[in-house]
Amino acid sequence: MPELPEVEGVVRQIRPVSIGKRIVSVDVSETIRKSKHLGKEAILKRIEADSFQERLTGAQILAVERRSKYIYMTLKSEQEFLLVNHLGMSGAWFFVDSLLSIPEDKFRRHVHVVLTLDDGNLLAFSDIRRFGEMRVLETEADFPPLLLMAPEPFVDEALEWFLQQAESPKFRNKPIKEVIMDGTVISGCGNIYATEALFRMRIHPKRAASRISRKRKVELFQAIAAILLESIDAGGSTISDYRNINGESGSMQNRFGMYGKKACSFCGTETKTVKIAGRASVYCPSCQK
Repeated sequence: MPELPEVEGVVRQIRPVSIGKRIVSVDVSETIRKSKHLGKEAILKRIEADSFQERLTGAQILAVERRSKYIYMTLKSEQEFLLVNHLGMSGAWFFVDSLLSIPEDKFRRHVHVVLTLDDGNLLAFSDIRRFGEMRVLETEADFPPLLLMAPEPFVDEALEWFLQQAESPKFRNKPIKEVIMDGTVISGCGNIYATEALFRMRIHPKRAASRISRKRKVELFQAIAAILLESIDAGGSTISDYRNINGESGSMQNRFGMYGKKACSFCGTETKTVKIAGRASVYCPSCQK
């Protein structure tokens, strides 16, 4: 699943090619229309396909930002509103002059939303597994879970927020891996970067947050922020389906020390896997205590 660095990469590429442009038409795939007809919430959340088209058509794109793992597009027709997008497991945006220009067939076959801009180019959203989300909101408050997200990990108040949450009754006895993957504790850190940060800090993923000193918690938070920034610089991680808007893969996966490894990159010990918060967590039984 794309995490903060991957979403940041998409936002940085969408922004210069879209801001100031107007959406002249919107297309929604028959797959999504059929899903909506059956009462399913595939991709378009709490809005029908025709209403989605009508709302976005003619709107101007004023801003494109990232908040945690979400893409926020500020649009304006008669008044400003938000298009909030989560990439889900396999969502990807492409900026192309034709759907035939999308580089890989697996993405071309699963295009579900196409925004045609007034310069003739397309912003196309492809989602192979259809776990992505699009919400049309008047304000962020219209989808309350957005208001619960922790501060961005690169702002000054994020460390203190992390410490308060990790030491609170709700989280203090939970496995540290579960704690740092919770978006109300740290924004944008999922399974991949939590695995890497804990490995770099030599902390076992099942260790309770209360059994980690405040000094080590500070160092762990700093390691997470550093890894997220490193991944942004590397264009994110491509494990399977992540691509940027030009169809290119990231390279952070080439720097992993633990995620997806069969043997520890430091000591060579065979790695082990344990399930934490529903996710498979890989760790080194020798290095991580």
